[in-house]
This record gives sequence, structure tokens and C-alpha cells, in this order.
Amino acid sequence: MHKNITYTPGLYKIYDEIIVNAADNKQRDPTMDRIEVTINPDDNSIRIWNNGKGIPVAMHAEHKIYVPELIFGNLLTGSNFDDDEEKTTGGRNGYGAKLANIFSTEFIVETADSSRGLKYKQTFRDNMGVKGTPDITKYTGKDFTCVTFYPDLTRFKMVCMDEDIVALFCKRAYDIAATNTAAGSKLNVYLNGNKIETRNFESYIAIHQGLDSVVGFEKVNDRWEIGVGISDGTFTQVSYVNSICTSKGGCHVNYIADQITKKLEPIVKKKNKGQEVKPNQIKNHLSIFVNALITNPAFDSQTKENLTTKISSFGSTCVVTDRLIKQVLINSLAYSLTGLLTHWLTHLLAYSLITHSSLTHHSLITHSLTHPLTHSPTYSLTKTVGEEQLD
Repeated sequence: MHKNITYTPGLYKIYDEIIVNAADNKQRDPTMDRIEVTINPDDNSIRIWNNGKGIPVAMHAEHKIYVPELIFGNLLTGSNFDDDEEKTTGGRNGYGAKLANIFSTEFIVETADSSRGLKYKQTFRDNMGVKGTPDITKYTGKDFTCVTFYPDLTRFKMVCMDEDIVALFCKRAYDIAATNTAAGSKLNVYLNGNKIETRNFESYIAIHQGLDSVVGFEKVNDRWEIGVGISDGTFTQVSYVNSICTSKGGCHVNYIADQITKKLEPIVKKKNKGQEVKPNQIKNHLSIFVNALITNPAFDSQTKENLTTKISSFGSTCVVTDRLIKQVLINSLAYSLTGLLTHWLTHLLAYSLITHSSLTHHSLITHSLTHPLTHSPTYSLTKTVGEEQLD
């Protein structure tokens, strides 16, 4: 079953900032092995908890406020400001969590600092306009951090968290379970009390309905996982950078797609009996799946849908191997391409190019997801509509 959905990008991104922050903590603490995501449409609340190293419950020497408040409730401060330090986290400038606070009617921060034996809780209300006094108590348990927030739906022209936005929130929990490759204990993600059973990125992309089957997959190194499938004549992609869903792709996707196309070009040309085949004609018949860790990633907007980091600044390389190309060939991609391209070039070349240009401009394919709340078939998110956007 496929379903077109509408959603407000701003609401989606404040949720995404909090869940990506939780995933980032796995890189800081390899022993972290659990994230819990609870979405309650009845009271419009969202709770995201992780058992990684907690936030220091200590007064900041310079700003004279507690560190958790500094991170979540004080503008222009955060833990990822130093662009000279190389990071592969999703959060970068410290704005995301504060924006979630600002766009919430209530925002509750809880964290435990076992090294100091303290637990911290603070509540913000009215779009961060009211800051409650921190509640600090003695604590003997393990570290954790929990953020519970109630989005201010009126800011997004909404009266409730509807089925579409809840489905998208749930899909992102699945994304985190499949794409987090940080070292240490395996990260388990729980959604509304149920463990997400997605084992890894390879198994996850295999269940994406609405996209053709993956015919080649390779974990190239610790920072790159790539898959290849066959499309119906329109290039498609599913990609992630540091656990962020880059629904519009970007430089990392082009980097991989261009390599694959270059390697396939002489093979397809040979099977086409020397007939010239342009790289874009091959690319249009590919579905590319990418899961990457990029150093200090840059995007074209705060919604982080399109990666703009230059290849030279990725912090790593991903060379498409002959092994992957052999997988593709064994699974008959070259044959399929040859047949499709021969027909296309002979009868539909001009029409196909015009159609492809139109589809690309409107970005009709933006997400694929399995609805975890009901275990229903895959939904394809094919249109975004929203009046609020965090640019």
C-alpha cells in the first residue's frame, strides 16, 4: 500500500533534532545500547530517552548556569560549536534542541550524572519563555538522558498530531535503528514499548516497498554502506548522513552514483554492441542507497534534506568496488539496463528525458517507510506541504 502524505517540515525537524541528538550520544558513549521513543497522539507528547552518558550536572564556569539548561534552554550555546573539531554527529551548531524547546508548549529535560551522583530535571513552558527551577537530587543509578516535549501545534497550523506526521515520526525511529553504525554495543531502538527488529542497513533497505529490489550491497568501510537497485527509468535514492535522512540526496549520493555509472558505462555499451550510452541514461535506471558518516556535514537548510559538503571534506573515501559491480551484474542489472535502454533510445529517448526532468524538479519521491504502529505495508511519502519551516 502506498500513501501520499502531507506534513509540516518544521514539526518534523524539531522531532528529528531530538532523536538525532539521542543517536549522536552513541558516538560519545560506545556502551550506550538503548533508545526509547514514545509518541502519544492522544496528548500530543513525544518522549525520547537514551541510556548513554548523561549530561554533566554541574554549573558552567563561564555562563554560571547548569550545563543541561545551557544546552537546551539558552540560545547560541551548545556542545558542537567548534567547526575545527572533526565530528560525525548529526547535530552541529547547537540550535536544534533549543528550537524544539521554542516550538513547544512544554519541554522537560531529565538527565543522570553517575560520576557526580546527581539527577537533574527542569521544565520549560510557553515556548521556552518560562524556565522552571532545576530540580537536582542525589542519585545512585546509571546515566541516562530523557527529553519529553509537547509541540506547540498552533505554530504549525495544526490541532493534533495526525496520522501522517505520526507515521513519519515512526519511520525515523526505524531509520535510527538501521543506520546507526557507531562502535560498541549494538544500539536497540524501542518504539512505543516495542523493540524494532531491523538488524542493519542492508536488511532495512530490503523492505522498502515502492523501490525496486536491491541487487548489490556492500559495507565498504566503517563510514560507508551502499546498495544498488534498478529503477523504472527515473533515478531514485534513499540516503542517510550521520543518522539524518537526506530525502533530497546531495553530494554523497552523487559521489556514489557517479562511480557506479562510470563503472557500468563500458559494460552496457559493450552489451549494446557499441551503441553510445550516456552516463545519465544509465543513472536514470538506478536506485541508490547510501548510509554515510560525514565529518562536520553541511546542508542547504536547517531541514537538512540535501547534503552540500564537498567530497574533499567528507573525512573519508568510498571507492565503489568491482565486487559490488559483479553483484549487480550477477543479478542481471546489466541485462535489464541493456533492454530498457535499447527500447528507450529507439522509441522514447526525447520523451523520457523531458519526463525525467519534470519528475526531478518536483522531487516526487522523498521517503519510503514501514508504518511501525500497525505493521502495515510500506508507505511512500511523495509530497511535503507545510507553512512553517526552519530555514
